[in-house]
Amino acid sequence: MLFPRESSTREQKDLNGIWRFKPDWHGEGERAEWYAHEWTDAILMPVPASYNDITQDARLRDHVGDVWYERKFRIPTSWRNKRLVIRVGSACHHASIWVNGHHVAQHRGGFLPFEGDVSSHVMFGGENRLTIKVNNVLDWTTLPPGIVDDVDDFGQPLGHRRQKYFHDFFNYAGIHRPVILYTTPQRYIDDITVRTDIEGETGLIRYDIHQAVSQEGDRRHGEEGQPANLQVRLLDSSGVEVGVCHGASGTIVVPDAHFWEPGAPYLYSLVAQLVDPRNAIVDEYPLPVGIRTVHVSEQGFFINSKAFYFRGFGKHEDADIRGKGLDAALNIKDFNLMKWIGANSFRTSHYPYADEIMDLADELGVVVIDEAPAVGLNMWDRNQTVFVPDRIGDTLLETHIHQLRELVQRDKNHPCVVMWSVANEAATYESGARPYFARVAETMRQMDATRPMAIVEYTLPDESNVADLFDVLCVNRYLGWYTDSGNIQVIEKQLEEDLRRWHERFGKPILITEYGADTVAGFHQDPPVLFTEEFQCEFLSRYHHVFDRLDFVIGEHVWNFADFATKQSPTRVLGNRKGIFTRQRQPKAAAYLLRSRWTHGES
Repeated sequence: MLFPRESSTREQKDLNGIWRFKPDWHGEGERAEWYAHEWTDAILMPVPASYNDITQDARLRDHVGDVWYERKFRIPTSWRNKRLVIRVGSACHHASIWVNGHHVAQHRGGFLPFEGDVSSHVMFGGENRLTIKVNNVLDWTTLPPGIVDDVDDFGQPLGHRRQKYFHDFFNYAGIHRPVILYTTPQRYIDDITVRTDIEGETGLIRYDIHQAVSQEGDRRHGEEGQPANLQVRLLDSSGVEVGVCHGASGTIVVPDAHFWEPGAPYLYSLVAQLVDPRNAIVDEYPLPVGIRTVHVSEQGFFINSKAFYFRGFGKHEDADIRGKGLDAALNIKDFNLMKWIGANSFRTSHYPYADEIMDLADELGVVVIDEAPAVGLNMWDRNQTVFVPDRIGDTLLETHIHQLRELVQRDKNHPCVVMWSVANEAATYESGARPYFARVAETMRQMDATRPMAIVEYTLPDESNVADLFDVLCVNRYLGWYTDSGNIQVIEKQLEEDLRRWHERFGKPILITEYGADTVAGFHQDPPVLFTEEFQCEFLSRYHHVFDRLDFVIGEHVWNFADFATKQSPTRVLGNRKGIFTRQRQPKAAAYLLRSRWTHGES
């Protein structure tokens, strides 16, 4: 699915802003056809944003089930002969779209875009009504998984439902990313796949382009219904043409090319054009392209044949009030903080991030490990097996593979994406994990053979049944925090032995994808104790001593970039406090320690 971009043949209309909103407390909205008429009892709700923290109603914050959004919009008459598409960047976790009472699209999965052709259901020059139903239920058919309990205990409200899930971030819900109405011609460029290579100073851009025709264009049986010729122009960052090619597939050779490098990005623009027999442009789509290569050895990770060491974070799309809603100001602030601290990379833990964030990473030269929303594949109880048919079985596997396909389809052309992560902290010690992830790994290699892939492990190296299937060992470790809590002295010995065992067993490079300690900003004590800023600094330093001794360690991602919201728990004080920055993006003491290490080195 191509991200909407304006061109000489394409226009778009922003449908973000203030919408009308109704919680569906009793799950009656679709049966009562709420999509068929205007509402008189709605409240106002911003889009994009999570709805949970917008009002003062705790019942809405913890609601389990459907909510409904509605707004009106107008379409200019000049769009009458175009194909019109409504695109939603993401909605957690399931959604359906109606336009003027007509159902046009539905989607399962809360972190990837979906769209529907609305051309035959709109009024040009008049007012149209857009309705979106969003459902936040997690069960054993969804990613992440969960369980919904219909509570009938004494003292609970009648019909009360409780959502349980096995991941450690709040289940924010709503329309989290932009809603856009965009146009294409009736015959249009439907998909582009780009693969790049480097030969000396020469860049190679191999492309495949697919064109399609709408139902309306097909009905016309005219020129718009006939295949058009494809022309591809490559422009440098100044807009100067540096290459041209013809046909649906081809290779553009770029002598003396500028390469996309971490911290020094360069983006070309690949302009794909459909051209009719009179040489008039039928459709045009500009795609940013970075020329770079990635490969892995037993002890190293290489971008453009240069050794790369990951410095950065696991992150979350999370902030006060807006929850997981896309916020341009917050995103720029986060990238500025990463530059300030010396980070060169992050993981999209634990789900795909917004298209807009991926575009920023391309533009700013920040490396990304792109992760599927497969988190919580674990009940954290060795007596509770999860890789069984009625939990993580064939149904969830098909969901997993489908969402991986959507992820690769969306992000395959981003130069910032150097590795896929298929899951985080699954119960890979279970025997049933092997066939499950063997299928996942096989499917991923078929979809994209140009990038390495990983699974993020928390098990012991002797327990993993799946690590050999992947290219890089990604390991989460909390020695001195969840185990031997507060005992800083044991960290180095335990960690070094652990990492050496991983490398000896699997012979692959190791990236530490999580290590960190909850820290309440302003808490101090020396000698250090848990939750103080002094403890967080000493904790990180002990880990760094080990990383620096092991040449097969290829990177360090601290958990987490910033404090974030979780479900309520006696072990969570206003969320997870492992952030190097507060939720409001203010630095803790450890931020200065990391800045010293990542920009000047730490002894």
